[in-house]
Amino acid sequence: MDLLTNPIKDYPWGSRTAIAELTGRPASGPEAEMWLGAHPAAPSRLTRGGAETTLVDAVAADPVAALGEAVAGRFGGRLPYLMKVIAVDAPLSLQVHPDAGQAADGHARGDANYTDPWHKPELVCALTPFTGLAGFRPPEQAAMLVERLHVNALRQVVAALRDGDVLGALRALLEWPGSRRELVESVVWAASAVHTPDYALVVRLARRYPEDPAVLAPLLMRRHTLAPGEALFLGAGVLHCYLGGVAVEIMACSDNVLRAGLTGKHIDVEELLRITDAAAQPLAVEPVGGAYLPPIPEFLLRRVGPGAGETLAGGLPRIVLCTEGVVSVRTASGSEVKLRSGESVFAAASEGPAEIGGDGVAFCAEPQM
Repeated sequence: MDLLTNPIKDYPWGSRTAIAELTGRPASGPEAEMWLGAHPAAPSRLTRGGAETTLVDAVAADPVAALGEAVAGRFGGRLPYLMKVIAVDAPLSLQVHPDAGQAADGHARGDANYTDPWHKPELVCALTPFTGLAGFRPPEQAAMLVERLHVNALRQVVAALRDGDVLGALRALLEWPGSRRELVESVVWAASAVHTPDYALVVRLARRYPEDPAVLAPLLMRRHTLAPGEALFLGAGVLHCYLGGVAVEIMACSDNVLRAGLTGKHIDVEELLRITDAAAQPLAVEPVGGAYLPPIPEFLLRRVGPGAGETLAGGLPRIVLCTEGVVSVRTASGSEVKLRSGESVFAAASEGPAEIGGDGVAFCAEPQM
């Protein structure tokens, strides 16, 4: 087994305390994500033979030993998942991910929206209360909420929603032809007079993005609140935006993101609307024997609580992260590691069956084969 050193992304929406407290060190600024895996953009690091290397290179050196023959064959010698700790202090960009065919086609065409040929389904499991927007509301409900603002300029948006065309309503906002700042100011004035959480969120978003009509997203989309231990799976085509909280996130190992707003990054409206599925909704995933099993092969996520030891079959590559207390990881090869909060380990498939236990809490990522 290999102890991991994991890169931290300092995106401005990150928390100044959550990841620092998890890992037991001070933070110098916002810390948004800790990446655990073999994504080429920010791989975990480890030491072998006295030399530091990346998990990408360690897997590439012997894919069968690292991943197991079945996983190496199915996923082309790649570790198929990426685990993260995500600490959301301010809303993320409004975004969607492609399916496998769309990602492969876009990458083959050289479309700059697609940094790799892989899809990016993801599952988020809350460590603290966690909130987000995901999936569209019924269009008639969204029409009522937008109409309640009594902003005449939004008549085209309301009409599209009345016709059941949520993507048409989204297009109207993203391609707003007039003064975007003036529209947002009108929306804020109207929303401030309606004392419900959805309108309050519109006002909150508008303070950060005063020229982005996508601040109306809370009126078009469903809000989800997860208690610690609850999980949500987001497949391809689900428009979403995380709003706040700390969670363990696991996804297929890709970085393909199409953005719809609430960001200073590039937005490709046509491509975004092409891959967004107006009917797609997130899926609540209940743990089965401590394992969250989404409907895709790249990953599953296990939560091992205090005193609830797990013995896992061999032949699969695993990353184990301790999020609370102390946990031990022991493999059939004779390796044993004790992990404290924020520490993690990579157990190669060749290590054989693994035992995880102790008085702490651990999350274990592995392929779903």
